[in-house]
Amino acid sequence: MPNLDGVGVLKALPAEMRRRVVVVSMASGESDLGLAALATGAFDLVQKPTGLAIDSLRDIADELVSKVVLAGRLRPRAKAPSRPPVPALVTKRSDCVVLIGTSTGGPQALTRLLAEFPADFPAPIVIVLHIPIGYTAAFAARLDADCAIDVVEASEGLELRPGLAIVAEAGKHLYLTTHAGRARVHLDLQPVDSMHRPSVDVVFQSAARNLGPRALGVVLTGMGEDGLLGARAIVEAGGRVLTETEASCVVYGMPRVVKEAGLAEAEAPLEAMAAAIAARV
Repeated sequence: MPNLDGVGVLKALPAEMRRRVVVVSMASGESDLGLAALATGAFDLVQKPTGLAIDSLRDIADELVSKVVLAGRLRPRAKAPSRPPVPALVTKRSDCVVLIGTSTGGPQALTRLLAEFPADFPAPIVIVLHIPIGYTAAFAARLDADCAIDVVEASEGLELRPGLAIVAEAGKHLYLTTHAGRARVHLDLQPVDSMHRPSVDVVFQSAARNLGPRALGVVLTGMGEDGLLGARAIVEAGGRVLTETEASCVVYGMPRVVKEAGLAEAEAPLEAMAAAIAARV
């Protein structure tokens, strides 16, 4: 592409066409470009093991084909309604912990959602996003630069605090633990047989065990069922769960299974999700 890179091509496309593009990229040296492509509106990202045309590229075949097929099935998106204002938060601190799980379409959704929260948002936020290894540090840094709240990649022992959003590190499960009333992050490779690592189910279930009714789960756009078991655990522990509506999802998979299981207290389109969360913390 003389004089134009992949992100440039995306920017030249109409918004609806960008939503049907699957980006193939290497994390090493290309994480910023891959994230820029997602922020520009690409459907999803597939990580290739090498830049060379060798047999190992066949390893990504199943993932690439499935995502291309899903992108091809996208319907035109209806015009988004006006965004309701985020209610002013009187309290300076909340006992609630907001737990967000998302997959396909998640980078764009998180960028829009987190930008709505003020710097003094009274609750901590923990995020699990299905994204290839090597991209979460750059993604957290990009969010931190664009949002009023602080955003960091998860690290072992990191303490939750109001106004801080923690993005789970790709390739490791994130558990929440509590000691002396303080919630902290624990990273672990177990369970190794999980379909996703990090898993939304893992962080939701650990929050249910350690936070009980203080847990507020939020399931955004994504394919599959990750988050269903965790949402059930949160509800059984007295916590609450919100889901994104089909109208604003890139892929209405993860929110759908939670809603159909009767676990969602309410659902909201992405443009109203910040207000829905703020009303409950």
